[in-house]
Amino acid sequence: MGRRLVPLTLDNLQDLPKRCRSCVFWELDPVSGEAAVKEGTSAQEKEAWISAVLLDWGSCGRVVYVDDVPVGYVLYAPPAYVPRSTAFPTSPVSPDAVQLMTAFIVPGYQGQGLGRVMVQTVAKDLLRRGFKAIEAFGDARWKEPACVLPADHLLAVGFKTVRQHPTHPRLRLELRSTLSWKEDVEMALDRLLGAVQKEPALRPL
Repeated sequence: MGRRLVPLTLDNLQDLPKRCRSCVFWELDPVSGEAAVKEGTSAQEKEAWISAVLLDWGSCGRVVYVDDVPVGYVLYAPPAYVPRSTAFPTSPVSPDAVQLMTAFIVPGYQGQGLGRVMVQTVAKDLLRRGFKAIEAFGDARWKEPACVLPADHLLAVGFKTVRQHPTHPRLRLELRSTLSWKEDVEMALDRLLGAVQKEPALRPL
């Protein structure tokens, strides 16, 4: 099984799941995002956002391929590039952290360690660029796949809550801790990134 992790660019944007290619939940503020959906311009806005971040900041995502088939992706950027983050009650993201916006592994490819490899790749990238942590807004009432990742699953893979909230807590993962993950964390990551149905809450490891 050949697997590759490739930086996200405009050239491979079409390899994201169809519903994600034109999703601008994180990339635009709530008002602009709603307007883009109504006007049918969300796909163009997504492309414009990726292009701008690549030019200004650098790599902001990874696409995972298994035998040349795209099976997952992760998207991340400093909060200054993520307008939606300011709409969360637990913002702002810490200045030494990059925001994990969203991530996904398609059904059928979970349990193969792809989640661990994906996040470790991001961690190494960000460590080289001088960042100390990844932070994310979790969904404490998660019921189905969405743009905001389930808080329980984030906790299960090593994130710690830095600001409590009944709906959208802010969580943090120290990047150096990701470089020595064990198999149990690997399994939890696959559940986090490939969650396709409501599952019992995982406990912190």
